Amino acid sequence: MNDVLDFERYELREELAYRFTPDRREFLQTLGAGLLFVFAADAQNAAPETRIHVGENGHYTVLTGKIEEGQGARTEIAMAAAEELGAPLSRVTVLMADTSQVPNDGITAGSGTTPRTIPAVRRAAAAVRKELDKSAQSVTPADWKVLGTPQVRTNSRDIVTGAHQCPSDVQREGMLYGVVLRAPAFGAKLLSVDEKAAGDVIVVRDGDFVGCAAPTSFSARQALHKIAATAKWDVPTTAVNSTNLFDHLKAKAQSGAASGRNRPIEQGDVDAALQQAQRKLEATYTAAYIQHAPMEPRAAVAEWRDGSLTVWTGTSNPFSVRDQLAQAFQIPAAKVKVLVPDFGGGFGGKHTGEAALEAARLARAAQKPVSLRWTRAEEFTWAYCRPAAVIEVRAALDGNNAIGAWDFTNINSGGSAIDSPYKSVAHRIRFLPSDSPLRQGSYRALASTANNFARESHIDELALAANMDPLAFRLQHLDNDRIREVLQAAAQKFGWKDRVGKKTSNRGIGLACGIEKNSVVAACVEVEIDPRTRLPRLLEICEAYECGAILNPLNLRQQVEGSIVMGLGAVLGEGLQFERGRITNARFSAYKVPRFHDTPSKMDIVLVDKKDVAPIGAGETPIIAVAPAMANAVFAATGYRPRSLPFAPVPARA
Repeated sequence: MNDVLDFERYELREELAYRFTPDRREFLQTLGAGLLFVFAADAQNAAPETRIHVGENGHYTVLTGKIEEGQGARTEIAMAAAEELGAPLSRVTVLMADTSQVPNDGITAGSGTTPRTIPAVRRAAAAVRKELDKSAQSVTPADWKVLGTPQVRTNSRDIVTGAHQCPSDVQREGMLYGVVLRAPAFGAKLLSVDEKAAGDVIVVRDGDFVGCAAPTSFSARQALHKIAATAKWDVPTTAVNSTNLFDHLKAKAQSGAASGRNRPIEQGDVDAALQQAQRKLEATYTAAYIQHAPMEPRAAVAEWRDGSLTVWTGTSNPFSVRDQLAQAFQIPAAKVKVLVPDFGGGFGGKHTGEAALEAARLARAAQKPVSLRWTRAEEFTWAYCRPAAVIEVRAALDGNNAIGAWDFTNINSGGSAIDSPYKSVAHRIRFLPSDSPLRQGSYRALASTANNFARESHIDELALAANMDPLAFRLQHLDNDRIREVLQAAAQKFGWKDRVGKKTSNRGIGLACGIEKNSVVAACVEVEIDPRTRLPRLLEICEAYECGAILNPLNLRQQVEGSIVMGLGAVLGEGLQFERGRITNARFSAYKVPRFHDTPSKMDIVLVDKKDVAPIGAGETPIIAVAPAMANAVFAATGYRPRSLPFAPVPARA
């Protein structure tokens, strides 16, 4: 590791306070006397700026623009700094996501904190230690004492005792509570409304935006209900609904837009190979829109003071939200401060700042702080969702049971993990955008869940056509040693060799593997078909996962377990239902996230630690093997192959 970085060293003394803005001076006073090391960003190596404060009391503070939404970034960053500083973890604090104080090191997304921010923090901490102790040496993975060991969350006591404040808990003096009038359907335009019907509360009307602010959330809701009764809307008609969604996406596929990042991956003459093949298989796979369903819906508190705006909100992109606010209110970005307390889940669903903008609008009109919290129905309806997918696959086997042709087309959901890790003589792989009737955006693992579901299901069909064990067929076609290793590790732990091919009433086993974000995963499962609902119940899962050198094995295990449960939801019932521009299942009683009784009675996690491979983010990839492994197990149990997410009931005579 290169321990030489360009940096500026500031001694935090009164005589040098002129170096900092008034806000910065106030902030630095809270850190206390000491040294602040500011390391410039390295654009060539995509390394973000890093700041580390060394206090006279022997305490270190790492300043970062990354956020904590449950994925463990706060603790991981503290561990990285402690390791290189040679300090106990208890002497390191991480200050996150205060846009007026921390560097902008990008959105917290795409499993990017581990491969981008952690190396920058380690290099900076090593340089600080070297500056303070010229004899200090950089720490290699073989010598780790903090990294690589299981560590609980650094703020776990506050979380367990309830002392920690999420964005929806923030309180300000004189604070009001805000609510917003929502349209009755997507695309509806407000024609007229009587704001006076609200009575003696703050009402804001700006185009289609109408909101109320009152001393209590109950009185704000009452006022909004009165306003809503007077509202008249122009509601567009739409024929697209849940039942004809996939026909619509296929009909609107934009084949002419396949350029740039969407350019097809091609090798050989796929059409000729398919035409000449004696054994070929074609199938269409679909995946429904699903919502992120975080424990904490969108929330924000906004406060204006002397022409400056401060917002506390839950977002994984604080600097972008700051810029959105500055643009919306036509004020300099320097007059906007966004603070992000650790919040209750995002899963890719909180990259935007809707609640922040709404709260700020109401706070400006009220001239008081305003807290705005979306309801669960608002979160289900107005937040963006994971894109729905239509995936068409055509494949053929040659005389040696090799894949002679592979033709894979994803419509609408995206190109993540779309490239196949399996060898084929000829292949064509492409993503075609379409016309989405719902607002769609990022979701944990993006489109790789749908792409891996389709690919791994179809690979199992090819194995059956070749009359081969699905494990042996995969190993025959895989050159990637990392995928082979996790596949074999999962199969060995699960006992695949002794269990494959053995028939048990209403039970079956299946497996799947995949690669995404440069980490690899494999899963073996056993399912049982419920005789009443005809839906599969996951009895057992063994998942092997490798993401390079493991930084915090306890947190990594939790990430894998959480991904498995989240992936299970997309299999068993998660899917947005909509008709005439309205979500019809915008509540947890109708939108079925996994319950405790859905979780498997046996869950084995095999973590493959690669000290010679740079650490890779682990928040997403473990989700992608669950659905295809279960689909393959359902087929083994019943002869019926699920090709849609969520699974439909297995036909009784399958």
